[in-house]
Amino acid sequence: MTSPQLQQALDAFDARNAQDPKHTVVDGKAIPNELLYAQRMSAMLQRYRPDASEVLQLAARCQHICRWSIARDSYPMTKPGYHQWRNALKAMHAKLASDILRDVGYDDITLQRVAQLVGKAAPLSDPDMQTLEDVIVLVFVEDYLQAFVEQHPDYDTPKLLDILRKTLRKTSPQGREAALTIIRLPDALVPAITQVMQEEGWLPA
Repeated sequence: MTSPQLQQALDAFDARNAQDPKHTVVDGKAIPNELLYAQRMSAMLQRYRPDASEVLQLAARCQHICRWSIARDSYPMTKPGYHQWRNALKAMHAKLASDILRDVGYDDITLQRVAQLVGKAAPLSDPDMQTLEDVIVLVFVEDYLQAFVEQHPDYDTPKLLDILRKTLRKTSPQGREAALTIIRLPDALVPAITQVMQEEGWLPA
C-alpha cells in the first residue's frame, strides 16, 4: 500500500515533470518525456524489487526531475563539459527532491538519503544505490536503447558493443539476470546484448 505521504510526494514529482516541453506519443497519447521516464522508473522498480523501501520508491520517481531545465549545450560540447553538465544535473535533482520532500513533511534523514541516491553520491557497494542503478539500466535497455542506437547511425558495431558493455557493467548479477528475464529486449539488439554478456562471462556461450 502507498502511504498518503508517499503518494503526495510522487504526485508532486509528477507535477514538476509534467512541465517538460518535450513529449513522446505512447498509445496515441502525448506524454511529457520526463513524466514518462519517471513513471517507467517506478514501474520497473515494482517489477524488479516489489519490496522496495519508500526511500527507493522516492528516488526512482525523481531520478530525472526537471532534467530539461539544464540544457546540454549550456556547457561546452566536450567530454569535460559533458561531465560538468551531468554533475550540475545531479545537484539540481538532489536539491529539487529535497525541497519537495521537505514541503510534503518528510524528515531530514529521508531527505538526505533520497538526495544522496539521486545525486549519485553513494557507491555501488550501497545496496540501495546498486538497486537504483539496476533499475536505471533496465529502463534504458527496455525503453530507450533502440532509439539511442537509431540516433547514432555513425556508431559501428565495436562502438555499440562497447557502450552496451559499459552500461551492463553498472548492473549487479541480479540486474543482468533481470535484463534477460523480466524486460522486453529490443529484438534487433538481442544478438549484440547476448554477445556482450557471453564475452563478459555473464552468459554461457
